[in-house]
Amino acid sequence: MESTFSSPSEAALQREAGAPGLLTPPEDLDRVYELERVAGFVRDLGCQRVALQFPDQLLGDAGAVAARLEGTTGSKMFILGDTAYGSCCVDVLGAEQAGAQALVHFGPACLSPPARPLPVAFVLGQRPVHLELCAKAFEAENPDPKAPVVLLSEPACAHALEALATLLRPRYLDLLVSSPALPLPAGSCSPEPEPLERFGRRFPLAPGRCLEEYGAFYVGGSEASADLDPDLSRLLLGWAPGQPFFTCCPDTGQTQDEGVRAGRLKARRHYLVERARDARVVGLLAGTLGVARHREALAHLRNLTRAAGKRSYVLALGRPTPPKLANFPEVDVFVLLACPLGALAPQPPGGLFRPILAPCELEAACNPAWPPSGLAPYLTHYADLLPGSPFHVPLPPPDSELWDTPDVSLITGELRPPPAWKPSNDPGCLDLNLRPQLELAESSPAALFLSSRSWRGLEPRLGQTPVTGAVSGRRGIAIAYEDEGNS
Repeated sequence: MESTFSSPSEAALQREAGAPGLLTPPEDLDRVYELERVAGFVRDLGCQRVALQFPDQLLGDAGAVAARLEGTTGSKMFILGDTAYGSCCVDVLGAEQAGAQALVHFGPACLSPPARPLPVAFVLGQRPVHLELCAKAFEAENPDPKAPVVLLSEPACAHALEALATLLRPRYLDLLVSSPALPLPAGSCSPEPEPLERFGRRFPLAPGRCLEEYGAFYVGGSEASADLDPDLSRLLLGWAPGQPFFTCCPDTGQTQDEGVRAGRLKARRHYLVERARDARVVGLLAGTLGVARHREALAHLRNLTRAAGKRSYVLALGRPTPPKLANFPEVDVFVLLACPLGALAPQPPGGLFRPILAPCELEAACNPAWPPSGLAPYLTHYADLLPGSPFHVPLPPPDSELWDTPDVSLITGELRPPPAWKPSNDPGCLDLNLRPQLELAESSPAALFLSSRSWRGLEPRLGQTPVTGAVSGRRGIAIAYEDEGNS
């Protein structure tokens, strides 16, 4: 019975925290982790304490990499392998706790600006790319040599984009190559003209051109993986509708038209916007503390929910999991305030009790001045919603007619009421009605939810139960009390 309904206590000590991934051969460490460039970065800064941040799948190589860097630079290395939020963000807080003067980030990165100034070097990796197969796949999907196309890739394949473009440029005249938006070295001048920075990448557009004119050819992904990568998800959601978008496996050259998958992603996001409009209680999940302007974004989201007549709670839970979120059943939807990749991370296999939204979806649900679906851009970074961004849309004034526009829920089919602060125009609402007894006019959503439940926990019931002497209770555990025998 113990093996059926419970697990032995030794299982907690033998359980592994996560798959460490395959170890890199010692002779390939310098090439895979670019140790020569990292050592030059540490020497140029003259740092004595450096933090090395690894994702879970690269922790197996962390000790060997730290040992080699300590031997070549003479600096003390600290391994950061347990980030409180996403491993794609720079763990500035962990580096400060270790007293580090610089940080080296290994693996996929969202390239979001950190909340505190700290010298950071990124090692995105160098995944092998079969250039000839990718070039043939590009020619098969783009027969028109004059069509504008931009080359995209996952971060680990970015090193091969220029070589791929060299093979294609003799035939294709309007080819644009993107590059990761890595922070510029201190003291360096930005190129002229300044490239467009979007989706964590830089696009060197010619004067008078815009990114919405280009189709996309994305090198990355795997045929064996069924989950959609968050980096590819934000590209599919934010890319111009109507433009072709193809993905290519760097190992086999197999291509796929992502138009259908992009449509499903956008339909799912439109559904989440409707859920947010129907919600009365919104949980704001603090999904990062190390990305710049997260406090300003949190205040902006709270102001949004207040203007829409909704209640909001700020929850700091670390990485959101179903058991954590199930502790707040009164919350209708959750909004994850995180980096662009963290907000679009795949959901757990078992699903969630309540859906998790991105900040852009809450903006579309609560701001009546936001453009309608199909016209508004999908913004993956919360900083694009704040004042100073070209995409910022301020809330209309309280006396604006936008707040009075009739709105029907596409989920329930009912007419949504105006915000609670909006005065009603019905003259019958001005009449006063006597109440037989005093009632609580307004309460917290948690208290209202608790009052609607049939079981509210253990109640003292003072003065309602007879006084009896203490007796011996049952002994044992819940699945096998001593008086139950072997049944």
